[in-house]
Amino acid sequence: MRRGEQPPWIVSDGLWQRIEPLFSKTKRRQRFPGRKRIPDRQVLCEVLFVLYTAIPREFLPHELGFGSGMTCWRRLAEWRAAGRWQRLHEVLLAELSTVRTAARSSGDNARGSGRRSGLGFGTGGGDLRCRR
Repeated sequence: MRRGEQPPWIVSDGLWQRIEPLFSKTKRRQRFPGRKRIPDRQVLCEVLFVLYTAIPREFLPHELGFGSGMTCWRRLAEWRAAGRWQRLHEVLLAELSTVRTAARSSGDNARGSGRRSGLGFGTGGGDLRCRR
């Protein structure tokens, strides 16, 4: 990560505006409202941090302000059961494909020689599968 760049697990305002409709608003109970829910955007950043760094969710640093690893696990399970995680995945893949097509058509080769990056993702031909 270069100086001045946003960490890859932080969801930008523009991206959040596009994916926020995929997350439904959960109303609090009236009688015993309990603790306020951590916002979905914050939990999504937490999930992305765990995926990016490959650390076990129970070792999430509280200093990042994401909440606990258990919150991450519960919310991800809730999103998967409701089908939101799959829809989010499809939206992000479609957007990535659009960005790649636009970059190819403009002649912008941001990656240089087109070699594979160390992140484990293919760089050309619309190949979006993760490689190990």
